[in-house]
Amino acid sequence: MEITLEQIKDLRDKSGAGVADVKRALEESSGDVAGALKKLRERGAKVSQSRADRTTGEGWVGSYVHQTGKVGVLVELRCETDFVARSQPFQDLVKELALHVAAANPRYRVKEEIPSEVIAEESDIGRTQALAQGKPEAMVDKIVAGKLEKWYTEVCLLSQPFIKDETKTISDLLNEAQTQLGEKLELRRFVRFSI
Repeated sequence: MEITLEQIKDLRDKSGAGVADVKRALEESSGDVAGALKKLRERGAKVSQSRADRTTGEGWVGSYVHQTGKVGVLVELRCETDFVARSQPFQDLVKELALHVAAANPRYRVKEEIPSEVIAEESDIGRTQALAQGKPEAMVDKIVAGKLEKWYTEVCLLSQPFIKDETKTISDLLNEAQTQLGEKLELRRFVRFSI
């Protein structure tokens, strides 16, 4: 199957990957854009893993203040070099992340940062709800585990669906940016203020 320039452009716009990578992914998936996008994401995850040991000593602090002045956000995104930190795509990403935090209101960065007592409290709530609905005791633990996983996607920034494209999580967005920028990125911390 012949790969057209329109397919390459379309997939490049969706993924942010380079032309050669996009063309190779399209060829491997016989022109299927969805399949090629999946291949590019898988490759991005592998590249991200290979960069896991690198040091992120540079970065950018971005902010967002809603026009009403009632919500403000600071986000710290780290990278490896000052060159990338000063680049427009990197700074645009920081702004997008700050906007997302303002809109989605995450409480934690990742689930590993949630205090154990908060997880225990959520588990108890889920257990009580399941039992009140008459669910069998044997299924309650599975129901609670499912409710916890759903709750993580609501309160953990890296697990949340990106507000501008809910087919991607914030983690996916960062992995794509790592592939595009060629450096390890680390969303170090964020804070959200509201009145």
